[in-house]
Amino acid sequence: ETFLELLAPLGDTVAVLLASSHEEAGVREYSREGVERLVLESLLWDFEDLLLHDGRTGIAILHPQQSLEVQFDEHKLLVVYAQARQPFERILRGHGLDRDDRLRFLSQGEHMHTSHARHARQFEQLVRRLGCG
Repeated sequence: ETFLELLAPLGDTVAVLLASSHEEAGVREYSREGVERLVLESLLWDFEDLLLHDGRTGIAILHPQQSLEVQFDEHKLLVVYAQARQPFERILRGHGLDRDDRLRFLSQGEHMHTSHARHARQFEQLVRRLGCG
């Protein structure tokens, strides 16, 4: 819910970038521009299991003209890139997530990404249903 609410400040039409490391060849990326945000949100609910539980899938939603981006990466970190962060901070606070500048974490240390064959299949279905190329 939080991720989807963070998409609202991006506007009615967005660009989508999907990333997968399901194959040994490395990360594959798929993108599509001109996606109606409400249609995207509905579609993403259908792939909630994939987005929340697959350690090899990430997604980024971008504003088509401005430097605004919301990511939910393979580490399950929510990342927002924006000059004006107030709308995003308001949404996060509404979900009980207050800013804490003392919080530190490592995201690039030695680690493994877990997945399942069903997640690889779900990712391919998401790519097809979204019409990414």
